[in-house]
Amino acid sequence: MTARMKRREFIMPLGGAAAWPLAARAQQRERMRHIGVLMNLVADDPAGQVRLAAWVQGLQQLGWAEGRNVRIDARWAAGDPEHFRKYAAELMALGPDVILAATTPAVTPLQQVTRTLPIVFVSVIDPVGSGLVASLARPGGNATGFVTFEYALAAKWLELLKEIAPRVTRAAVLRDPTIASGDRGA
Repeated sequence: MTARMKRREFIMPLGGAAAWPLAARAQQRERMRHIGVLMNLVADDPAGQVRLAAWVQGLQQLGWAEGRNVRIDARWAAGDPEHFRKYAAELMALGPDVILAATTPAVTPLQQVTRTLPIVFVSVIDPVGSGLVASLARPGGNATGFVTFEYALAAKWLELLKEIAPRVTRAAVLRDPTIASGDRGA
């Protein structure tokens, strides 16, 4: 009987050891996600730093912590078309899961280097007119995001002007058509 006990004492730890791989797998770190960011400002622009910090804080509130489960690579193009092209290619080479792009001049070169990687844009004035998306309701392609304002609001602005200044009979509208084409923007 003592031989049998010794056998059980020997087998018990082995049975527990069989579960070790399962426990080790359960404790593995979650996959590190990678976000590329292409900003339109200079790196030391106070407003740009505040925007980026607010965005990172929002990610943290959703459970994404830089260095733990997300890596963020930011590039600052300073409004320079050549920098936008250079940094778009550079960010793509880093292999991000998604790219956040600020303004039309940032999105345009990104779409020239990829039509598959998701691009989320902010501060874009006319994504349909600039060819970034097919429509606001159904963007299609690999880009989607947030517009600064919709041109249809201009009619509402005129209605509001008429209400607050009923004697105004003429109004002029100035618009820079190069903004929608992606040639300029801030």
